[in-house]
Amino acid sequence: MTTTTDARFPPPSAVGTVPFREYETWYRVTGELDPRAERAPLVVLHGGPGAAHSYCLMMANLAADGRAVVHYDQLGCGASTHLPDADPGFWSVELFVAEVRAVVDALGIGDRFHLLGQSWGGMLGPEFVLADPRGVQSLTICDSPASMPLWMEAAGVLRGRLPAQVQQALTSHEAAGTTDSPEYSAAMQVFYDRHVCRVVPNPAEVLESFAQIERDPTVYHTMNGPSEFHVVGTLKDWSIAERVPGIAVPTLVVAGAHDEAMPSVWEPFVSGIPDVRSHVFAESSHMPHVEEPAAFLGVVGSFLREHD
Repeated sequence: MTTTTDARFPPPSAVGTVPFREYETWYRVTGELDPRAERAPLVVLHGGPGAAHSYCLMMANLAADGRAVVHYDQLGCGASTHLPDADPGFWSVELFVAEVRAVVDALGIGDRFHLLGQSWGGMLGPEFVLADPRGVQSLTICDSPASMPLWMEAAGVLRGRLPAQVQQALTSHEAAGTTDSPEYSAAMQVFYDRHVCRVVPNPAEVLESFAQIERDPTVYHTMNGPSEFHVVGTLKDWSIAERVPGIAVPTLVVAGAHDEAMPSVWEPFVSGIPDVRSHVFAESSHMPHVEEPAAFLGVVGSFLREHD
């Protein structure tokens, strides 16, 4: 499935692929990519890693004020090239930073665009700005950690608040290496319903992103691990906290009050980035764009217009 058709989202004006190295990266554009437009285009970096763009489609409504919004599926997921047999070392931050530049340059917007990253995308966005800031008008970091050790500390706090039997199921299956068991999945869902998406049952676009991880978990399992709170992949020691003072573009940091991204995980962004502001959505967890869409679109849309 390459995109979700839903009356809540404006239809795409274009879909296609751009070359990235010897692979193909799939994209979806809402609105018109006109370099002369008053509103700079917005590029959305989805999470996971490996979750694909679907769950972020509500953000396509940011095109309502006349800007183009670009979603794309990062390499290894969605409708982009899949590489299930790639060496684990292939999947690196540097790979995905290079892919961002390939996408924006191929679409002709590399000299002027906003960047928004959600969850893992909000880790990738700052990495891109530090490595290759040309053309970036602003950065929005949604529900993202500045450090995976901080993320795991927060996950431990939230796990400690789950019912005892749920904690026991999680711990026992992680120790036994049986995180693919139905019991582990059920216990995991208790955490997800509290701290990942509090709209239950989850909307179709969210279910589609989870389903596509199940269809091809290569990137998620390699870089993250079996769940949001059991991080044993290559990102487990990742941190950008010490480097964020080098981010020289206006930055907005947002999260939900019930987010698995607790304030401790994104505080380094707020205290370290020179030009920064933040907002917490009172009724949301990890997906304010799904849980409080009108409020999210209002806050983010206003920030983007301020920095066009």
